[in-house]
Amino acid sequence: MTTPRLPLTLGAAVLLLVTHLHGATAARADDGDPSVPPGTEPSATAPVKVDPTDPDLKLPEGATLADPKVLDIKSVVEDQSGDERREDTNADVTFALQAEVLFSKDSSKLSAAAKARIDVIAEEIRKQNATQVRVFGFTDNLGSSAHGDVLSRQRANAVQGVLDQDLNDPNITFDVRGYGEQYPIADNSSEEGRKKNRRVEVTFPRTGS
Repeated sequence: MTTPRLPLTLGAAVLLLVTHLHGATAARADDGDPSVPPGTEPSATAPVKVDPTDPDLKLPEGATLADPKVLDIKSVVEDQSGDERREDTNADVTFALQAEVLFSKDSSKLSAAAKARIDVIAEEIRKQNATQVRVFGFTDNLGSSAHGDVLSRQRANAVQGVLDQDLNDPNITFDVRGYGEQYPIADNSSEEGRKKNRRVEVTFPRTGS
């Protein structure tokens, strides 16, 4: 199966080259309930411009600088309708599908056209040889929070079910969650923003070529 390419409407590549003092370590979330969905932590910001002649920048005696490291490269491709978005980083691939292209309003039953879109994601998971897949559901802030939690989980379960059937691989582990109205990616005060927030995201490691 050939994966169709999405028209490019949004592209971003951020390359951060940062020099750290020797011994510094990068923070990472633990495996418990995350403060943000795993894989959605904000990227590091670019370092501020500094004066290399500033005496306060002098290293302590005996200290050395660690080798520069690439912290993050991220690209985003979204189709012209905005119904589907793909994000690629050094470590992960994330597909975000708006709920309207998968489900009827306030429903967790997949539409007739939904399977073709999910099949494309399954093919990419297979291409990357990924064995861990996260499927997260999200809603807007209309209705009760409890209803949004249940609906988002049901929708994530529905997408996971198709992926599992397509991949048919017992070595793949799924992490399925429903976050409801938590973690919006757009402003819920407009229908345009709420539409973006009603989504299912599928994330998996970039392990293949």
